[in-house]
Amino acid sequence: MSHSFDVLVIGAGPGGYVCAIRAAQLGKSVAVVERENLGGICLNWGCIPTKALLRSSEIWHLMHRLGEFGLAADNLRFDLDAVVKRSRTVAAQLSNGVKFLMKKHKIAVLDGEATLTGPGKVAVTGKDGKTAEVTAQDIVIATGARARSLPGLEGDGRLVWTYREALVPPSMPKSLLVIGSGAIGIEFASFYRTLGAEVTVVEVMDRVLPVEDEEISAFAAKAFRKQGMTLITGASVTKLAKGADSVTATVKGKDGKETAITVERVISAVGIVGNVENLGLEAAGVKIEKTHIVIDEWGATGVKGLWAIGDVAGPPWLAHKAMHEGVIVAERIAGHEGAHPLDVSRVPGCTYCTPQVASVGLTEAAAKAKGHEVKVGRFPFIGNGKAIALGETEGLVKTVFDAKTGELLGAHMVGAEVTELIQGYTIARTLESTEAELKATIFPHPTISEAMHEAVLDAFGGVLHI
Repeated sequence: MSHSFDVLVIGAGPGGYVCAIRAAQLGKSVAVVERENLGGICLNWGCIPTKALLRSSEIWHLMHRLGEFGLAADNLRFDLDAVVKRSRTVAAQLSNGVKFLMKKHKIAVLDGEATLTGPGKVAVTGKDGKTAEVTAQDIVIATGARARSLPGLEGDGRLVWTYREALVPPSMPKSLLVIGSGAIGIEFASFYRTLGAEVTVVEVMDRVLPVEDEEISAFAAKAFRKQGMTLITGASVTKLAKGADSVTATVKGKDGKETAITVERVISAVGIVGNVENLGLEAAGVKIEKTHIVIDEWGATGVKGLWAIGDVAGPPWLAHKAMHEGVIVAERIAGHEGAHPLDVSRVPGCTYCTPQVASVGLTEAAAKAKGHEVKVGRFPFIGNGKAIALGETEGLVKTVFDAKTGELLGAHMVGAEVTELIQGYTIARTLESTEAELKATIFPHPTISEAMHEAVLDAFGGVLHI
C-alpha cells in the first residue's frame, strides 16, 4: 500500500500536531505518524496531567489555610486514586480533542513507527508488523524526547520512578528523593510535599531551578524550605541501594563527603534525551549533536525536504516552543509571507510549583555577561493589594532593562499565578517595547499584575508602593 502527501509529520506531540494543522490550513495534504498517543508526552504524560495533579495539591494546600480566611472545615482528607484519576481524565479529554482536530482538518493519522528510507520516502510499520511506504515532499521530524537515564539511577517502575510512574502513584510515599531540580523535578517535589511526603531534592548545580535568575531561584528555595522540603545543592546521587520497599541513596557533596539517605521512593528528573534512534536520520545526512537534531532558525536540517521541531531539535524543551516551531516550519514549507524565524529569547518558561516561577529573556547575570549595562527593578507581592487580599504575599517580580536603550532584556517572577502573568512581559519583548511603553501602560487595579508595572517603575527610580 502506498500513500503520498505534501507534508508528513513524524510525531503527534504539541509541535507535530500543530505543524500538521497549520500545514493543512495552508492547503497542503498532510499526514502524521504516531506510535503512541496523539498529543504526545506533554498532553498525555507531562505538561497537562501534572498541572491537574498540582491543581489538586494547590487546593489541598489552601484547605489547610482556611483559618486565615475566616473559614473552617473538619475531617480534611484526600483520595490519591481520585486525584490521579482526575489527572488521567483531563489528559484523555485533550487527547480526544486532538483526534477531533485531525479529523476536522482532514489530516491522515498513521499509527506506527516511521523510518526514513530515501529522499521523500518513509516506511511506516504498524503495531501489526505490516509496513506501508509513504511519500512526501516535506517531512517534519517531531519525535520529542524521553527522560534521561543515568547509570545506576535507572527507573524500575516500582522504587525508582520517572515522570510516568510519578504521575500514577499506586500509593502515597511517606518519603521521597527527587534527583534534579529543574521544572519537572521541582513540580513533583512540590506536589508530593504538599500532600504530606517528606521530600528531599538533590541538585548537582549550586542552586535549585538553576536556569532561572539567581535571585528568583534563592527566593523559591527559601519558600520550599519553609514548606519543609530538604534541598541539597552542589551534590550528586552516586548510588541507589534498593531494599524490599525502600531505597538508600548515596549523596556525594562538593567536598567529596558521602551521606546515605533512605526513602520509600525516588524520582529521577535529570534531563531528557532526544528520540533520534531508528529513524534513518544518519543515513539521510541529518546532523545530530548530543541526541538532538541540528537545525537552523527556520527548523531546516540542511537536508532538502527534511525539517525538525520541538524537543528533538534541542532546548528549550517546552511545548509552546515546539508549537511555535511547528507553525514556523509549516509556513516556511508553504511559502507563507508571514513566516518568521524563532527567537529563543522570546520563549517564556514556567514552573508550576508552589510558589510558581516564570521568566522570559535574559537573567541579570546573562545580560551583564553579554555586555549590557543594566537597570534592574524589583517589586515584592507584599506591596500589592490584590496579593494581600488573596493571602499570597510571598512573591517577587524582577525586571532587567538595558540602561542605554530601555529595552526589556528579561523578566523574572516568583509567586501566585505568575505563570499567567509572564505573558505580559513576553508580549512586551515581542513588540520590542522599551521602559517608556511599559511605564505608560495602565494596569488594572486591584490585580497582581500591578506588581509588574511597579517592577518597571522601580528599575527607573519611580516605584510608588514601596
